[in-house]
Amino acid sequence: MKILYEGKTKTVFEAEDGNVLFKFKDDVTGEGDVIDPGANSIIGKVEGKGNASLKLSRHFFELLEKEGIPSHYIHADTNKNTMLVKKAVTFGDGLEFICRRKAAGSFVRRYGRYIKEGTPLDYLVEITLKDDERGDPLVNEDSLRQLGLMTAEEIEFAVDLTKKVTALVEKELERFDLEFIDIKFEFGRVDGKIVVIDEISGDNMRVKRDGRGIDQKELCRIICG
Repeated sequence: MKILYEGKTKTVFEAEDGNVLFKFKDDVTGEGDVIDPGANSIIGKVEGKGNASLKLSRHFFELLEKEGIPSHYIHADTNKNTMLVKKAVTFGDGLEFICRRKAAGSFVRRYGRYIKEGTPLDYLVEITLKDDERGDPLVNEDSLRQLGLMTAEEIEFAVDLTKKVTALVEKELERFDLEFIDIKFEFGRVDGKIVVIDEISGDNMRVKRDGRGIDQKELCRIICG
């Protein structure tokens, strides 16, 4: 199969049926020696991490399907570490919609003069461009419109969908006594409709238990068994 994209946490292939196949990796991102799912640099590998990402993505995409929320997900093969998805058209080179329930990470680094780590936030949504070279810069709604990346109606829909899916993920985590911090989503168009794409795993969310951050594999053991 033809490789479409070599990402930090997965390789993306063009499937023979016109769909897209994700191959999940064991690579982890972070800063220095600290693993951080929000970082842009690969700092090493953790055996089994890719399989955990896949199982979690399958779990959450199937949860979305039950709730009638559209996504690009078709099915997953946990033996091969692959996930088959519908081919989606991204907004530009991709946008990330971050929904924050507690202040953490880059949010505190930017606004630490005004807020403390762990301060509750009311489904605060930020949007960033997917651009590793420029550090995934924040972009506001006016800029998105004037850059021609999204219309006002598309932005409103994507922000509302971000909050809706965040609430669903948060509720699911609460079933396992997990503390939800923040999450990021990507959206694309499938058959002209905006749907959730990419993955939903420990690679794009921050979760704690008893005040301690938990990694991808531990999150998978708790949720997927």
